[in-house]
Amino acid sequence: MAKSIFTQKEIEYLKSQRIARIATAAASAQLEGPPQPDVAPVGFDFDGEYLYVGGMNLVKSTKFRNVLQNNKVAIVIDDLKSIEPWDPRGIRIYGTADIVTRQGGYMENTGHPNPQYIRISPQKKWSWGVEEPVFVQGKFNVKKANAG
Repeated sequence: MAKSIFTQKEIEYLKSQRIARIATAAASAQLEGPPQPDVAPVGFDFDGEYLYVGGMNLVKSTKFRNVLQNNKVAIVIDDLKSIEPWDPRGIRIYGTADIVTRQGGYMENTGHPNPQYIRISPQKKWSWGVEEPVFVQGKFNVKKANAG
């Protein structure tokens, strides 16, 4: 396994979450000009190295088609520890994606098993509120890291 860009607490956080938003973009035959970004709420799981995004109709989805044309993706996993006081936490990841067949993923537990997943290899990440307070001396406290 490659050296992770995530700390142990970030890994634990990622493994504790199940919902994310993935952003993809690819040129469309219907559009002129630059690609149209698309963001979608998704289920996911994390094996310590890769994030996996599935879906009941994954191969018919915009995110699937976009990844086939452009493997650059962004994904955000976040939540609120509390609203009083306001205490958000999360991780934003830029990565490269490919399509894989995988047994044992979270889709097996949905009643709509589908072994195809978008596998995301994290390249860069920003996290907040996972290891340290999100606000320190009135400023947003963000941890950054790059792969490699």
